[in-house]
Amino acid sequence: MILRKNFIRKLWMDGRVGHSTYLMFVLTFTNFILITFNFFLEDNNMLKNIISDLWIFSIIFVIFYFPISTLIGRWHTKTQISVDNTMRLEEDPVRARMIRILLDTYTGRATEDEIKKIRKFMLKIEKTDIKEF
Repeated sequence: MILRKNFIRKLWMDGRVGHSTYLMFVLTFTNFILITFNFFLEDNNMLKNIISDLWIFSIIFVIFYFPISTLIGRWHTKTQISVDNTMRLEEDPVRARMIRILLDTYTGRATEDEIKKIRKFMLKIEKTDIKEF
């Protein structure tokens, strides 16, 4: 079997994304439920009588937790993401250079060499094949 270019690197990236986005979410959420269950019921006999089983507590917890977290996530998406993207844009030298060359090209101040370099860079990105499988 011949491995294509960057096959291992792409597998490594997929593994990291799967780990950090999905597996660790499930593990940390389970841990959070267990800690919360012990914290609320440790010294509270009244709650122990009502919710003595971990499964019942987990179901009630999830029923309240996910709508609240979804509302907070929606608020974050509507308010904070634009700030995050703006800050990333201000810190990205490649994007800044591309925009500057576009403006310089439009106003006639870009050199032919700059235009050729950015065109070559863009063509290289466009030709990149990320479909390894």
